[in-house]
Amino acid sequence: MKLLATVLAAMALCAASAFAQQPSPKPESNSVATSDVVWAKPDGLELKATVYRSFDAPPVPLPVLIDVHGGAWGAYDRTADRLYCDGLTSPGLMVVSIDFRQAPKFHHPDGSADVAAAVRWVRLNAKALKADPKHIGLIGSSSGGHLALLESVRPDAPQHKGTPIADASGRFAAHDDIDASVEYVVAMWPVSDPAARYRYAKRAGIDTLQKMSIDYFRDEDGMWDASVQRIVTSGEANRLPPILVIQPGNDSNVPQDMTFDLLHAWQARGGKVEYAFYSGMPHAFGHRPSPATTDLIRMVGDFIDRRIAED
Repeated sequence: MKLLATVLAAMALCAASAFAQQPSPKPESNSVATSDVVWAKPDGLELKATVYRSFDAPPVPLPVLIDVHGGAWGAYDRTADRLYCDGLTSPGLMVVSIDFRQAPKFHHPDGSADVAAAVRWVRLNAKALKADPKHIGLIGSSSGGHLALLESVRPDAPQHKGTPIADASGRFAAHDDIDASVEYVVAMWPVSDPAARYRYAKRAGIDTLQKMSIDYFRDEDGMWDASVQRIVTSGEANRLPPILVIQPGNDSNVPQDMTFDLLHAWQARGGKVEYAFYSGMPHAFGHRPSPATTDLIRMVGDFIDRRIAED
């Protein structure tokens, strides 16, 4: 028991350090233009999005990658992911990084409902954005990976409707008749089963992760409702788009067995799965420049290119 306590304490320290990551440094890119817009207004809260577009993009509608930031459902904003958002933007791909409702003021399923609304917003404003409404994917980091996966299996569920989004004239209204399904999901170190991660955080004594989970989901029933592998295994998933799951080898925030449960559930229901393991890397390593991050961006870009080419 002493050995177990020592291991859990060490893991808790590592996890706390990983959670305390700083947002991505501003990339020095001369090839990507960014613009900020207010894309939604739920409960009177203005949600912003940053649109990344290459200066070399052709004058045709582009496929879109919607980015969902992490932060245990209650920290950071769309700017946290600017390093890989900038890196993934290319002449053939537009990236849209969104803000969404978070704890402690907002609760499940508000965040995933806003992700679904962001897909609808891109489709509603495809002409103004010069976006291809047929080719939309999601990428998410940590809790953002969870929200992206959750939206992808419940795109048009009742709990993912009602967020007022802006149209081309700047008026805000819910457009729940617009399809919110996506072509693929890139889930980076995703918290795919919030209930399992909450129990892990309790065992490891990671108070911050416990509190932020309760702040967003209120209780374990809410976490269980949002478990992606539970939804998939039970047959509740509306659809299973192809997914790329990325797992760092030294991730003390996301247990590997939880990720394996997700992969097994997806495959058992006939979903396409790709998996990448980065040995020795910590949770959220893709937010900082490194050879591993460069490889990550290359690999994600290749996955997206293949998904687009399949159509």
